[in-house]
Amino acid sequence: MSAILPATEPKANSNAQADVALPAAKRDIAPLLLVPALMLAMLPLVGSFPTWLTLTVAGLAMGMMIFIMASGLTLVFGLMSVLNFGHGAFVAVGAFTATLVLLPMRGWLEMDSLLINLGVLALAVTLAMAVTGLLGWAFERIIVKPVYGQHLKQILITMGGMIVAEQLIHVIWGAETIALPLPTALRGAIVWQDAAVEKYRLVAVVVGLVVFVAMFLVLNRTKVGLLVRAGVENGEMVEALGYRIRRLFVAVFAAGSALAGLGGVMWGLYKETLTAAMGSEIMVMIFIVIIIGGLGSVGGCFIGALLMALVANYAGFLAPKIALVSSIILMISVLLWRPAGLYSTSRS
Repeated sequence: MSAILPATEPKANSNAQADVALPAAKRDIAPLLLVPALMLAMLPLVGSFPTWLTLTVAGLAMGMMIFIMASGLTLVFGLMSVLNFGHGAFVAVGAFTATLVLLPMRGWLEMDSLLINLGVLALAVTLAMAVTGLLGWAFERIIVKPVYGQHLKQILITMGGMIVAEQLIHVIWGAETIALPLPTALRGAIVWQDAAVEKYRLVAVVVGLVVFVAMFLVLNRTKVGLLVRAGVENGEMVEALGYRIRRLFVAVFAAGSALAGLGGVMWGLYKETLTAAMGSEIMVMIFIVIIIGGLGSVGGCFIGALLMALVANYAGFLAPKIALVSSIILMISVLLWRPAGLYSTSRS
């Protein structure tokens, strides 16, 4: 921390940081109403409350997982202005790293004990986040650092990094699909008023909310969070105030990679199968969420992920053909309303 903060902190600087870190857009509540409004509007269209509840919980769970994977990347975009098209590699590496714990301890996962099952999952998630965080640090230092400010080269080199990562996964884990069944305690569904809600989807909602609240508290209640938000809004001003914000870049990149690893584990359990290309396949959804939410905005990313997942679920039930392009229709609609996204805080 001392390496980031200056030796002295004039009082005037603190006021200036607050002005930089709290843009007027953050006080806009209109995007906050989109998710509940969508949910309420779909209830009469779906017609059946149990069906609506099942679709809604499924959409929220999917949205939470996408948010976890996209939240770190939107900060990298906003703070570092880096077009990291290789972010999906951390999703895949995180999921495959978790198998080093989940597969050898499969017997523990087959026990009908929620505590034991969650303990094994926590161990697997910890290992996955540690590995992807370290990989993210190395990726930024070796691959991204030489191409700062050169967006075309960033796209090419990060996509190349993702391709290399996929091939390394084939080398280490093989080219075949790996089955990743859910733990026994998380299988099945909870039935309430004829509505079947899968247990794992509830866990995904809880984990997503915990990650969002943790990020909100860090970004809004800590000194480091203040510097990150200020750097997203106006990095040059923060540098002029004497803060070495460049030291935060590596930490943000590594943290975003670790979150991608967490999301990869959850997505792999959600699909119950792992492939080396799973990261590249989900990148389209991640980029759509970031564009909808606005570059650099964790709150916008959260709302965008929930909107996209809910729209996909409702459309899949009401109009399956439209569901194939529902994400694109949603993105176009949001950009026509707000071309910079719901809560864009990026200076780019």
